[in-house]
Amino acid sequence: MTTFQHIAYFVSPHGFGHAARSAAVMEALQALDPTLRFEIFTQAPHWFFDESLTAPFGYHALLTDIGLVQKDSLTEDLPQTVARLNQFLPFDGKHIQNIAHQVRKLGCQLIICDIAPMGIVVAYEAGIPAILVENFTWDWIYEGYTDYDAQLNKHIAYLQKIFKAADYHIQTEPICQPQTVDLTTLPVSRKVRAAPAKIRQKLGIADEVKMILLTMGGAVWDYTFLERLKNQGDLYLVVAGNNRPLQSQGNIINLPRASDIFYPDILNACDAVIGKAGYSTIAEVYHAGVPFGYIGRPRFRESLVLMNYIQAKISGLPFTGAQLQNGSWLSRAAELLALPRIRRNEVNGADQIADFICRLLAAPG
Repeated sequence: MTTFQHIAYFVSPHGFGHAARSAAVMEALQALDPTLRFEIFTQAPHWFFDESLTAPFGYHALLTDIGLVQKDSLTEDLPQTVARLNQFLPFDGKHIQNIAHQVRKLGCQLIICDIAPMGIVVAYEAGIPAILVENFTWDWIYEGYTDYDAQLNKHIAYLQKIFKAADYHIQTEPICQPQTVDLTTLPVSRKVRAAPAKIRQKLGIADEVKMILLTMGGAVWDYTFLERLKNQGDLYLVVAGNNRPLQSQGNIINLPRASDIFYPDILNACDAVIGKAGYSTIAEVYHAGVPFGYIGRPRFRESLVLMNYIQAKISGLPFTGAQLQNGSWLSRAAELLALPRIRRNEVNGADQIADFICRLLAAPG
């Protein structure tokens, strides 16, 4: 009977990017040390970790982070964000004590936080180390909105102290605010499991037919142009994130949020990706090497950093949210598909993090 070492993982529920990065790290850790078991604290959905993890884990539904409240994939709801932050911060001491007691009872040796500051506070209360994994922290994001509401300043100051209190600090490219940290890594992405030919066969798409994945991250998006695409017989479009079952309608394939086809496998089997420039999509596009038609977020402070990274490191073509919504991007589909696919030999950032953490766990004392 295997005796497991337990690690608590506090994950921001903002979109799916933090859950994807966390899952990639957990898989890499478990590959190095099969005795590891993860206790995941988050409101990111349980099914996402079921789909992404082969490592053993426990799921604990907990609001670990507010992040930004969204109206849709590209638009923030700032009044709701401020209102929820005012209720959530500062952390309630009794609540933190209860979570710390739960973490200790589970036998966790450390807490890894994907930008969820609550995990750092809980680790301090539980008397175990905290590892912060980030490409940005929320105080840095909120600084971009202080002209909207000065109340954010008190939350910025509070969060800065918490993030600085982490015992170990890891930054993953693309990095928004480079600092002197314990480890800097390449992009962290979930790894491909199946060959492109196998995925295309499952989707009913021939190898020689062009296929584009359309994704707006964790939010449902209203794709009003889909009727126009039905006339594009030489191009298949896989639309991710719909609240519909997996189904084909001519050359349009609806891919539900929870699917029995692993999402990174679909991305890897495509000839190009179009979607929001979010962390996990960029990381998975980076390692797959596919061309990326990317859409930025006008006010979100991370967005400019991500777009600059795409321009420097990825075969990319910029689009606007309006172009996506009205379908005018179709006129540039051939231009996107003509971009070269980049063959990568770099290590996945998840493996760099796993190696670092396993050495910490093995260190005496």
